Amino acid sequence: MTKFYSLKRITVIILLISLLLLSSNEIVEAETAQPVRAKNGMVVTASDIASKIGVEILKKGGNAVDAAVAVGFALAVTYPFAGNIGGGGFMVIHLKDGTNTAIDYREKAPLSASRDMYLDKNGNYISSMSKEGVTSVGVPGSVAGLIYALKKYGTMPLNEVIQPAINLAVKGWRLDDASVKSLNQFANDFKKYPAAYKIYANNGKPFKEGDLFVQKDLGWALNQIKEKGVEGFYKGKVASLLIKTMKEYGGYITQADLDKYKPVERKPIIGTYRGYEIVSMPPSSSGGIALVELLNILENYKFKPEDWGGSYYIHALVEAMKYVYADRTNYLGDEDFYPVPKKGLLSKEYAKSIFEKITDKATPADEIKKTNPIKYNESNETTHYSIYDKQGNAVSVTTTLNSAYGNKMVVNGAGFLLNNEMDDFSAKPGVPNQFGLRGSEANSIQPEKRMLSSMTPTIVLKNNKPYIIIGSPGGSTIITVVLQVIMNCIDFNMNIQEAIDAPRIHDQWLPDMIYHEKFAINPDTKEKLIKMGYKLSDLNKTFPIIGKAEGIMIDKDGIIYGAADPRGSGTAEGY
Repeated sequence: MTKFYSLKRITVIILLISLLLLSSNEIVEAETAQPVRAKNGMVVTASDIASKIGVEILKKGGNAVDAAVAVGFALAVTYPFAGNIGGGGFMVIHLKDGTNTAIDYREKAPLSASRDMYLDKNGNYISSMSKEGVTSVGVPGSVAGLIYALKKYGTMPLNEVIQPAINLAVKGWRLDDASVKSLNQFANDFKKYPAAYKIYANNGKPFKEGDLFVQKDLGWALNQIKEKGVEGFYKGKVASLLIKTMKEYGGYITQADLDKYKPVERKPIIGTYRGYEIVSMPPSSSGGIALVELLNILENYKFKPEDWGGSYYIHALVEAMKYVYADRTNYLGDEDFYPVPKKGLLSKEYAKSIFEKITDKATPADEIKKTNPIKYNESNETTHYSIYDKQGNAVSVTTTLNSAYGNKMVVNGAGFLLNNEMDDFSAKPGVPNQFGLRGSEANSIQPEKRMLSSMTPTIVLKNNKPYIIIGSPGGSTIITVVLQVIMNCIDFNMNIQEAIDAPRIHDQWLPDMIYHEKFAINPDTKEKLIKMGYKLSDLNKTFPIIGKAEGIMIDKDGIIYGAADPRGSGTAEGY
């Protein structure tokens, strides 16, 4: 039986094969990658400090939601690249009693927003306005969403779960190599804004590994939230400082926007794949619908272990991805504002109709026209974390500022970074955003509307119990990352670490290109795919890697396995 290896081991194996010029079919043996093992609980995040904080909450008797809220606030301090209180996110929850739910705390367009707000007088899209500065900021949702989740599904008080984040901000934490490289890389971007330059660029002095990173203003803002709850952020001194920043630089958010912001609890997207139940995020995320639609199409194939990485497997994935990303463009947006044909898109019959269009050749992107799911109407930057507790509660959270460090602006006096999520709207239908994604009327700008997202926090159930908890950052690649990790586990029997480590591919319909990580496609397979009509691209600035998945798997004996992605610097912590 074919074995699957970690990304690093795959690299070593391929190099050995090349050096030794092996011509036989002999299998090179290697020890497979092993995840972190635990019996009581597991937290996997992009920050080792945040992972440890989450586990400590579980050890104190808190449940997975308590830990998720503690981690969310901690990431705002230790992972400012994407962790935030100035952005938004999605949370998918499976409770021990079998309840599944989803909390949408995605940012919203300000009340003064309009459809053509980023177009010039000639109707041309001014991309800088939706990506840079205060004009790019959506009304933040993270604080409201985390506190909503804690009050409804947690067991611990806010002051207890937020205190570790306050301590880290006020007393500081030691920068590791990854954090130093990340902060220094964006120093020139922070230079445009004095408050950001002071904190995140160290006033022009490069950070060094081991430096104590203190964020007293952010600690103060977090303390306001600790003392006053939601009103500590959306009203009072923190809100005043946010609005002052808006007025100073010409932004759109007012006190009225902050007063009206509310998170929304929604029914999750539910699907099935080869006997497993898929629980994922509904709109304003495109992730859940796209993931289930992909799995519905791919369920029509029968994959053998030796198919992984071969032309048959990649062809199936890519063709499904093209049709699904076309549907994403045409049909998906905030359900509160647009009638998303959800039942049709999730229909097994609709998926079968797409499967039947797929031939043994590449389908050119321009031949994929607008489909009609309605007739099947059945009755790069973000961070993800996964948590599981000993009671059987599971939480999958993806949160974001959109770009790395959002729009690079800090609210002076409050110390938190602002998002640039307005770029996730279709400012002009058909024009791609920073991730190359196009949109339609479904995702046009309207006041108080939530912009469409690719974030795909997901829980896979087996016999109504959590089996996989997974999600990823990565802009438009998020959906395809989650897809491949799930398939690696279910179709190819990989453990969660192997499934995350394995090299990945990505196709999003437009541009008409297969993006692939190193060693995802071997030379023979690449040649076959080119003959089938595909164009392939090595990773570039848009997709330097394909996602950073953070996942958990629970086996039939209740043993919990956690895996952080080697593409990042996160950790899995269990007890």
